[in-house]
Amino acid sequence: MTLSRRQALGAIAAAGAAAPALATPAIAQSRVEWRMITSWPKNLPGPGVTAERLAERVAQMSGGRFTIKVYAAGEIVPPLQVFDGVASGAAQMGHTASLFWAGKMPAAPLFTAGPFGLTPLEHITWIDHGGGQALWDELYAPAGIKPFMAGNTGFQMGGWFKREINSVADIAGLKMRIPGLGGLVMQKLGAVPVTIAPGEILMALQSGVLDATEFLGPFSDIAMGFQRAAKFYYHPGWHEPNGTGEALVSIEAWNSLPAELQAVLKHACAAENIFALGESEWMNAETLTRLKREDGVQLRAFPDDFMQAAREAATEVMAELGETSDLTRRIVESYMDAAQHQAEWSAVSVRSFLAVRE
Repeated sequence: MTLSRRQALGAIAAAGAAAPALATPAIAQSRVEWRMITSWPKNLPGPGVTAERLAERVAQMSGGRFTIKVYAAGEIVPPLQVFDGVASGAAQMGHTASLFWAGKMPAAPLFTAGPFGLTPLEHITWIDHGGGQALWDELYAPAGIKPFMAGNTGFQMGGWFKREINSVADIAGLKMRIPGLGGLVMQKLGAVPVTIAPGEILMALQSGVLDATEFLGPFSDIAMGFQRAAKFYYHPGWHEPNGTGEALVSIEAWNSLPAELQAVLKHACAAENIFALGESEWMNAETLTRLKREDGVQLRAFPDDFMQAAREAATEVMAELGETSDLTRRIVESYMDAAQHQAEWSAVSVRSFLAVRE
């Protein structure tokens, strides 16, 4: 059949009009949209902001091809159910802290911090260079989750107390929000450890449900308003000398990403991890000064007998932890080996320098 000139032009025009409709699904398929659930109140200084910034990094690094919508605690799942939410497919990704999963995986808190354990830089070194990442992957793999370091609030404070702690005897019967391994140590000293979501802590302090709480450092703590309910702010943060936040990624969702977007997500987590650590160190210094000068907070060091008792109890907790399973034992041994490996260098570098800088 021979087409007339008018018929041919009409056919070309029709094909041109159809082209965008055909191309649109192909373009849409090249874009990736995820949801990230978190354990944090929206835009909480420290981890809440880190979660938002992590999503922004992914979008920027991918040229908008990979976008992540961030949900605050409770918007999709309760704050302490983020792990289960990612495992069940409620979201492809979560931002939280491993210390919340002690009940299901006793060794999990070590990937945030261990009592009298690794400092922030030592912790990063263990994960990236000392075998920590492989063990972390192994621990979470049965739940279909791949973890990444993705933010760090730095050294933690020892906590907020409504009354002074003059000796280890003052710990008896104390109701304190302190999850993870630090809670087990405090329990051995006679306290009553309580695990509640971050957004519920202030009300519990104000109502008398809690006598004390630990959370993060001054930068995040002041935003939570703890200075309104307790005036004694103790140091050091022996229970959590580090503050690694974790990105939980569904392995199924991870495997569906092309290699270049896997690289984007991995490097965005790493970039946010070190950026957030620097931010926390800077802002903690600034905020601590404000808390003392403007809010009447009294900075206190834990008494010596308390620190000695806590060290002894922590040794017991770590030994008992290592007896729970073969994987847990390997994680504990790796963590403690990393501390021993770095101890002398930390002593002759950081500790000796700080001593002479004074």
